[in-house]
Amino acid sequence: MEIPKLEINMKLTLKESVFYILVVCLLVSCSGEKVAEKAAYFPLDSLMTKEQVGAANLPDEIAPVKAPFAMPEFKKPVFPDLTVNIAEQGAKEGELVTSIIQAAIDEVSAQGGGKVLIPAGKWKTGRISLKSNVNLHLTEGAELYFSGQLEDFRPAVFTRHEGVEVMSLGACIYAYKQDNIALTGKGTLYGPEEGPVKDQMMTEDVTEKFVPVDKPVEERVYEGYNGESIFLPMFVSPTECTNVYIEGVTLERTAFWNIVPVYCDGVIIRGVTVNSVGIPRGDGIDIESSRNVLIEYSTLNNGDDCFTMKAGRGKDGIRVNRPTENVVVRYCLAKEGHGGITVGSETAGKIKNLYIHDCVFDNTGVGIRFKTRRPRGGGGENLYYERLRMNLRQTAFRWDMLGQELYVGELAKRKPARSVDELTPKFKNITIKDVLVETASTFVNINGIPESPLENLHMENVKVKDSRRFFNADDARGLTFKHIEVYSQDSLMKFLDTREVVFKDAVFHVPGGKVFAQMKGELTDSILFVGSNPEKPKGWTSTFYQNQ
Repeated sequence: MEIPKLEINMKLTLKESVFYILVVCLLVSCSGEKVAEKAAYFPLDSLMTKEQVGAANLPDEIAPVKAPFAMPEFKKPVFPDLTVNIAEQGAKEGELVTSIIQAAIDEVSAQGGGKVLIPAGKWKTGRISLKSNVNLHLTEGAELYFSGQLEDFRPAVFTRHEGVEVMSLGACIYAYKQDNIALTGKGTLYGPEEGPVKDQMMTEDVTEKFVPVDKPVEERVYEGYNGESIFLPMFVSPTECTNVYIEGVTLERTAFWNIVPVYCDGVIIRGVTVNSVGIPRGDGIDIESSRNVLIEYSTLNNGDDCFTMKAGRGKDGIRVNRPTENVVVRYCLAKEGHGGITVGSETAGKIKNLYIHDCVFDNTGVGIRFKTRRPRGGGGENLYYERLRMNLRQTAFRWDMLGQELYVGELAKRKPARSVDELTPKFKNITIKDVLVETASTFVNINGIPESPLENLHMENVKVKDSRRFFNADDARGLTFKHIEVYSQDSLMKFLDTREVVFKDAVFHVPGGKVFAQMKGELTDSILFVGSNPEKPKGWTSTFYQNQ
């Protein structure tokens, strides 16, 4: 293989020189024996299908977890033999049974643990608080309906709403500082019915502006008295808990985010089904500043993002400074939803060590989605995505780091560049490989932050069968696209202040067989095509673009 000559400019910066050295190393590594020129890539047609993943395929046991970073061994929890059936404690269908369920949980926990059983039937309740060593089990045919009345969720409890700590309604299934808790079974939970809980939802402003974050958390109380605004309760939200296990249940009609571990360590979520299509902010599973998490064989069908990683918002999130880290999502099915796998937009404590593999996104909006905002802080790093099959309505790979003026005002405007401070988020060190995109509106769309560009993205062995639009990268550096094949109805690649980009062994099926490159911004520089087809964009005299 002939190695192209790169003209050396003595005025190069150190970082530009490093880029050239890396490129030469890449080219040399591809110029050896012919047998080494063709890498053995994962066959994308053999990726798992929607019939093979999700809740319908839940195995009995938890297989060992293999990840690019250290993870603990995940095992099913063990509970004592004690079982308390709420029907045997006086619970009657059609009546509010909150006190009976809670008394059973408290008693079982006090006796050392066991199971609180919700039998088949229609049961109505207010907020339930899980306690240590208790498994709340819904048998097949059990339907648990949550009240829409505020008095059934009082008093206020410590919680986090959209990344800001408050005292409010908490969650329908709540727990605080408990250990070894579980929610299991084949029953179904239904979110709050119509009533004050939904009617008094806070709509005045974004959370970080509405809540006085300069006040102590215990003074940030929202209980809904005298018509005051409240924060919608999440559906299931263990908070500051250890060893949390959720398996098999179905969640319907949530008022807000569905399953949300907050500040937890050791979380297993498997075989759950979530349906919240048509519900604004009806996220499926949100991991909030928690660590050592396994999500597997779950099916999400949502009104907002499906699988989401969050870590606190803005100044309050930075004050808390707790990351979401060591998370594995595998063998899951994302159906309807804004994003299949989303990081952000609350990223203050950072999201790191995330591994998504062997999942299917079917009729989802965006496939792999990254969101943050200038005043949110933190960001994400060491994020890995492998062996994914995606059938999408929107963009396959999307970085949205500026947001909208509606939520963050002038900070949503790209320019002028701002000074970097604690509220400046950063995304870096992202690996995406072995991905098949059946259809999407756009292949790649990156909208970075000028003063904090996306850095170090490596994408390898990716095929896009049908994309209406092609490629856009604003404010990014250190991007590698290796062994990719894209069928696009558009032939335009746009670069704005994006630099140090390599396309190696890339095949682009575009109209007329010609790729066009639009280069804007004085920082756009050092873009190289190696062994690609077409070999370079139309009008380029070389396969290498250098900003003079």
